[in-house]
Amino acid sequence: MMDSVSSSSATVADKSVKRMQICRAEYRVIGRFVEQLRPTRQCMKTLQTQFPHLPPSTLLSIFSQEYQKRMKRSMARHHAPDVIKEYYQRYRSEAKTRPAAPLLLELANQVDLSPALLARLIVECFLEERQASVGASRHVLNNMLREPYLIPDLLLAKHVEQCTVNDCCYGPLVDCIKHAIGLEHEDLLRDKLRETNLSFLDENQLRAKGYDKTPDIILEVPIAVDGHIVHWIESKASFGDDHSHHTYLNEQFWSYCNRFGPGLVIYWYGFVSELDCQRDRGILLRDGFPSDIVTLCQGPARGRV
Repeated sequence: MMDSVSSSSATVADKSVKRMQICRAEYRVIGRFVEQLRPTRQCMKTLQTQFPHLPPSTLLSIFSQEYQKRMKRSMARHHAPDVIKEYYQRYRSEAKTRPAAPLLLELANQVDLSPALLARLIVECFLEERQASVGASRHVLNNMLREPYLIPDLLLAKHVEQCTVNDCCYGPLVDCIKHAIGLEHEDLLRDKLRETNLSFLDENQLRAKGYDKTPDIILEVPIAVDGHIVHWIESKASFGDDHSHHTYLNEQFWSYCNRFGPGLVIYWYGFVSELDCQRDRGILLRDGFPSDIVTLCQGPARGRV
């Protein structure tokens, strides 16, 4: 796993770095550059060298999002039955002659496929071969990917583990890290609200009251940020690019506005600056917790932030 995602606490610690909004043109430059990269340890160092003015967590978020788009575009090609069979035969052949080499990582790089996704395809083929003794169910497959030692082929287990550890965009380890980072930033948001003496209900409290789809925070007393009224706050531990932001708008943010009024979205790792264009319609974007909060009853909030 790359250094910047090997610890969720390290990622949250990066909050001290000033988050940067970048224009759409610069984002496209970064997007074109990451097209040549693979999800390996070295790619993060390459990105930091090329774009030293951006925080590592911002670069990692951008790379992860762009890489996932790339995988979705090529998914049909990699999942063709004859292609999967070829990948499996290539792995089996190489495993006989070079068992100590990182075979699946090499193959993933050659065919431009996520190591974790390739490992999944290979384990599926392996289970199909052993259908009589091992059920190739989704449950069994997922357990083996999470715990490779369950794979009854020690060499394959080692190669699957290499894929899981070295893939910064896909796989069970990445899912756990992303979930932990999301929770830590939600905790960070709650801490900031308490420090600023603002009353609020969080997502768990709202669900207990019967709400089925809610933002992370609803303020019990609205505030003003940069002259805009805010009733709710949503925390996103990611970079806000065009694709992800428009998805969130359609699946979450407009619904929140219709139900709870105008709100604030915090993209902790920055966002494309042109996306902050919906303020008049009730959605304000920030790349960190705002310091210019004004409460409707008390004037400027004076917290310890």
